[in-house]
Amino acid sequence: MGLPNPIREYTESVPQYESSDNNSLQYTTEVGGNTSKATYQEASGAPVEVNSPLGYSVGWVTVIFLNLTSAVVKGAGSVGLTLIYWVIGYLMASSCLSVYMEFASAFPSRSGSEVVYLEQSYPRPKYFFPTVFAMQTVLFSFSSSNAVVLAQYLFKLGDSEFTPWKLKGVAVACYTVAVLVLAFHTRWSLRLANAIGLVKLLTLIFIAMTGLVVLGGHTSVKDPKANFRNAFEGTGAATAYGATNALTKVWFSFAGYENAFNVVNEVRNPVKTLKWSAPLSLGLTAVLYVLANIAYFSAASKEEILDSKVVAAGVFFEKVFGTGSAASALNFLICMSAFGNLLAVLIGQSRMLRECGRPFGTPLGPYFVKWSFTVLMILAPPAGDAFNFVVDLGVYATSIFGLVLTIGLVVTRIRRAHLSLPAPDYKAWHITVAFAILSNLYMVVMPWYPPSTGANGGDVSFWYATYCAVAVGIVGLCGVYYYVWIKLLPRIQGFKWEQTVLKLDNGALAHRLVRVPKKTEGCGNVTQEVK
Repeated sequence: MGLPNPIREYTESVPQYESSDNNSLQYTTEVGGNTSKATYQEASGAPVEVNSPLGYSVGWVTVIFLNLTSAVVKGAGSVGLTLIYWVIGYLMASSCLSVYMEFASAFPSRSGSEVVYLEQSYPRPKYFFPTVFAMQTVLFSFSSSNAVVLAQYLFKLGDSEFTPWKLKGVAVACYTVAVLVLAFHTRWSLRLANAIGLVKLLTLIFIAMTGLVVLGGHTSVKDPKANFRNAFEGTGAATAYGATNALTKVWFSFAGYENAFNVVNEVRNPVKTLKWSAPLSLGLTAVLYVLANIAYFSAASKEEILDSKVVAAGVFFEKVFGTGSAASALNFLICMSAFGNLLAVLIGQSRMLRECGRPFGTPLGPYFVKWSFTVLMILAPPAGDAFNFVVDLGVYATSIFGLVLTIGLVVTRIRRAHLSLPAPDYKAWHITVAFAILSNLYMVVMPWYPPSTGANGGDVSFWYATYCAVAVGIVGLCGVYYYVWIKLLPRIQGFKWEQTVLKLDNGALAHRLVRVPKKTEGCGNVTQEVK
């Protein structure tokens, strides 16, 4: 959905900045080809691409539809508390969105969101966060749960029974098709994501409106207001561990808002576009999800929703429309929405993987990387504990970096003010940034709180916080890898890492770290043409 007008290049003269503290940070002026203003970034970061080889095919429609997610909370002890959690989750997501907005305003010509913002927030130790986050991103760049949900709905649509291996086979096939669609053509894949996103949006609107009709007593559903007469019944039985799990699901159902920031360099005038489209899409999503949950609870009991093997929408359609052709058609819409979710996550995370590789001159083939890890995580874990463990592990690792990122915004503000760098066009409120830090801190700390049923009473049959410990361990191992690669090897083997700029045939730019003997070091940033 790109605009046809030619790319404007800025030629304004802007001074270079260098500081004597923080191990002599050097700031360079960078400008991309997406009509953004010239901005300052720390020089060790990946170079800005004047002409993105991925094109400028992301318009406001794509930005909105990339933000929609398809997760539904499955219980928080009571109907009333469930709806309150949706509101709290929206506030948490909104505060984090403001953090991303300020980062995007400061670095409007860099796609990749977290990897870019961490790189610029913590430039010292040099290459530490790009290295650690790159490893974490690659290790957890799978969408197996999304593919499995789509496979479940396809079996439901065909009214067929499935075995675990049949389900895995269909999930692999679905994900392979999604990868092939995106690999075919960037612009058309985004247009397809737009179209399916529209289907998803219309489906949510239809569910919300149908729910109001059900509440009005105009369907065959008996007593649609039963769940709302004593909406907070069961709240007293909710535990801190269970409440945290419920809030985690709600918050991460909004997690798609950062997908738009993964493709910032492909958006024309991204700051202006994101200023209105990102909050609008998040607010629209929140309203539709609250209305959808009201619809679900008007048609089905709380127990029916909790016991369902698929998301609540499937239960809702069966209760309202039965199991005939109408329900099948609506389940087809859910399948389309699930497939669109695969496309949206693929588009966003592939850009993030690409940015992880650019500082080191190692294009990872991001689609293939995501496909490989997703297929592995579909086929390897058995049903039950292993699958839940892997999902929890990925979520917790993301929460750790989310906390570091929000604190990094405060660090970036202080550093840029000290260097008298110009302020970004968008600045989040201080109270919003503080709430974002507390939200991420909650998501990091509370999963350690034990369930009331004992250490083995979580969502897996072994120690409830195993995934927390493993996530912390993996981050620690990434730090060890960084120390060995960047610090220890050069000291032992007598060389120094020298940063050079690579220019590929398709216009992509990257940094490559090359070994330079200490006696010949200091040759500077050299641009290499790679054929």
